[in-house]
Amino acid sequence: MPNVCKKQREKWRHIKDLDIPQCSHGQVELLLGANVSEAVIQQEVRLFDGDTYTYTYLVGDRSTGEAALIDPVIDQVTRDLQVVSDLGLTLKYAVNTHMHADHVTGSGLLKQHVPSCRSVIAAASGARADVRLSAGDIVTVGGLQLETRATPGHTNGCVSYVLHAAGLVFTGDAVLIRGCGRTDFQEGDSGTLYDSVHREIFSLPDHFTVLPAHDYRGFTSSSVAEEKTLNPRLTLSREQFIKFMEDLKLDYPKYIDEALPANRACGLQELSSNHRALFEKLSAARA
Repeated sequence: MPNVCKKQREKWRHIKDLDIPQCSHGQVELLLGANVSEAVIQQEVRLFDGDTYTYTYLVGDRSTGEAALIDPVIDQVTRDLQVVSDLGLTLKYAVNTHMHADHVTGSGLLKQHVPSCRSVIAAASGARADVRLSAGDIVTVGGLQLETRATPGHTNGCVSYVLHAAGLVFTGDAVLIRGCGRTDFQEGDSGTLYDSVHREIFSLPDHFTVLPAHDYRGFTSSSVAEEKTLNPRLTLSREQFIKFMEDLKLDYPKYIDEALPANRACGLQELSSNHRALFEKLSAARA
């Protein structure tokens, strides 16, 4: 991983004020879609929060300047805004794949700093947002279209976003690299997760890149083909998968008591003192 970080720091040496001394504090990586239409000049950037092992993705159309952040983390809002600015983009949407339990979303804080930015989440999540999506809805960012696919099971409000033009699927916690999200809280259901992944994600072309919301082992991306054949959980039979998930003995999520109430309100309620200080700092800068 240190070599990866060094490579990314060199790639992004032109971006100022990014504090990425090591991977655990903000890995930045440029993603290039292999099948992008020549009519669309596209930008994807992967960013990493080392405290919660969360990937945030910046997707933008450089021809129009519009951009969206997928699964932003409140602690990384300053970094994310810097990257958006340095790439000459304007943030149109702050998008979440589901109502997270392991971190507070950056959506509300991003909206405070960029008033034209709109928050986006699935209606089934029950969370507050400017745009509440259903299966099949399209999030349009310039010439790019993110298709919403319902992938519940980790939570009842999980969705994945498919960028067909680039062969990318942002899977949230539905599919992790060689794993999947837990199903023991937030109305999760193992059978539902298994069914939705096989129906909505594993039905995509094999070459599509799988981009999850988290990774805990140093992986950055996978493919539909890899996960269909190598994922040790999701290659089980449905019955075996349900039994496997039932037998997991997982710790209580570290930030759930703060994250869920805040994320129901777009990330702006019941904030810790550190998060309130960040909110006040960015609000003062905007003023």
